[in-house]
Amino acid sequence: MNFPGMKSIYLFEMARFYRTISQSLFSPVLSTVLYFIVFGSAIGSRIQEVDGVSYGAFIVPGLIMLSVLTQSISNASFGIYFPKFLGSIYELHTAPISYLEIVIGYVGAAATKSIIIGLVILATASLFVPLHIQHFPAMIAFLVLTSISFSLFGFIIGLWSKNFEQLQLVPLLVITPLVFLGGSFYSISMLPPFWQTVTLFNPVVYLISGFRWSFYGTSDVSLGLSLAMIFLFLITCLGVIWWTFKTGFKIKD
Repeated sequence: MNFPGMKSIYLFEMARFYRTISQSLFSPVLSTVLYFIVFGSAIGSRIQEVDGVSYGAFIVPGLIMLSVLTQSISNASFGIYFPKFLGSIYELHTAPISYLEIVIGYVGAAATKSIIIGLVILATASLFVPLHIQHFPAMIAFLVLTSISFSLFGFIIGLWSKNFEQLQLVPLLVITPLVFLGGSFYSISMLPPFWQTVTLFNPVVYLISGFRWSFYGTSDVSLGLSLAMIFLFLITCLGVIWWTFKTGFKIKD
């Protein structure tokens, strides 16, 4: 393993995060504050509790997942797209570093940024509502697995995108709606039976449900099913990346 090469990619991406700290960190925190003002105050005044948890505390896992998913995709996709855009990706092709090491460097940095943002949002949320995490190791595990999985997905988007419009298309038109419709701000048990069934086809439901279980011990779907969906998505992304590098699709064009 070329550890110096992976470290160089990782540190370069983290340095880019620090250079844009106001955009990378403060924006998600500000969005969290606004969500609490709108949902916690306006809706929370009408909905006192959901599954025995105060509404303000109930939406915290959903808010964290919303930021972690979008930031993971954004950080990883932009990280690999810029070398393509600038032409420096050809230097990576000629460098003594394998495709696996390239992926570890970029995805590792993107996942690290997302985890930092998730923890900062968690700290911010604790200023608004009292939080008690029942299963702290499970919370960290879900946070790390989700960050890695969607950073891999963002890496795929960055490899396949031809322009900035395509780069932002999937997060804007696919991921964000799925998160909002995945039980971020409500329990799917509150929906009519037909829509409960439809919602179960949304993969984000399993991420948010498992993450919420780590906080309050309640979930819309079983913990085992949530973990299975995360690992299935992670393995699928790894398979797509392996095929992309093996065939050179969208890389050697």
